[in-house]
Amino acid sequence: MDMPSPSPAPAAPSTAAVTPAADAPSTCAVCHQPLLPTYYFCPNCGAKVREAPLPTTALTELWIYVFSAILPPLCFIFVSRWPGVKYFKSKDPKAHRIGIIAWVTILLSTLATIWLAVIFTQMAVQSSIQSINADMGL
Repeated sequence: MDMPSPSPAPAAPSTAAVTPAADAPSTCAVCHQPLLPTYYFCPNCGAKVREAPLPTTALTELWIYVFSAILPPLCFIFVSRWPGVKYFKSKDPKAHRIGIIAWVTILLSTLATIWLAVIFTQMAVQSSIQSINADMGL
């Protein structure tokens, strides 16, 4: 007689998928609703549980770099909207790298703007001096 072989013991469930994130609380501080580690806001009261990750798509990177390059010529009008600081402070390595590149871009753009302003001013002064000298017959 054949005896049925015992079925293998079920594997222990993996706790990696359900381990809460280090910065995510297990209950809402406002309404004490249980929270999943993937929540950024409490589903019960809407309180912010933790910061959502910053987008790091290629289009977002390009927008930040272009904005960083044109920001100094715009005389820092939109500096409060510049995302470079937020990305630089991010704990996500890719977002932090984007922030570093944005800072380097804005610094280089600022230096280029200052250099061009000095050159333009020098040319305008020289033109004025030549015009004054021509009017005086010198």
